[in-house]
Amino acid sequence: MTFPLSSPGNGSAIKKGLRRVSALSYVVAVLLIILGFLAILLPFETSLGVVIILAWLMIFSAVVQIFDAFRGGGFWHVIWKIVLGLAYFVTGLYLRFNLALGLAALTLALIAFFAVQGVTDIVVYFRTREIGGSSWVLLHGVITIVLAMMIWRHWPTGALWVIGTLVGIQMIVTGTTRLMLAAALRRATNLIPESA
Repeated sequence: MTFPLSSPGNGSAIKKGLRRVSALSYVVAVLLIILGFLAILLPFETSLGVVIILAWLMIFSAVVQIFDAFRGGGFWHVIWKIVLGLAYFVTGLYLRFNLALGLAALTLALIAFFAVQGVTDIVVYFRTREIGGSSWVLLHGVITIVLAMMIWRHWPTGALWVIGTLVGIQMIVTGTTRLMLAAALRRATNLIPESA
């Protein structure tokens, strides 16, 4: 039985495919980094964009929920899906036409998320402190709680820039990670013999 990788001349085809993938990854990574810096430079606009996208996603989800309700499943299932769909629709419309309130609410939810994540990390640290490297979990928890407190201190006015700045930072980190993975893939591609 022969495997595709062991076929003569297949090494060059594999290398060509991997180079194409890594080249595309380089392009996507650089775009993410550039857009991340742009998001940090324009945090208010980015924050508004996030709320607008979230509002439209809720509206589209509402339509899907309502159509899904009529697939069956019993009377209460249909009623529940319709009520849920209407709630999504009304919330999405409300967010779409009240962007400032949407920004404030999203930022408040982010504060709560960071606080819960930070407390959870600290609890995990105390349960696993004998394990090597667990101090990183504690550090992450403390930093996350401090971040939540910093955002809370500037809430609701901080809502104008927090979401956009965090999205920008995330895009830069994702782009950098993708860039490093593409470079590693390119190095690994060079190790494949031309004719396996």
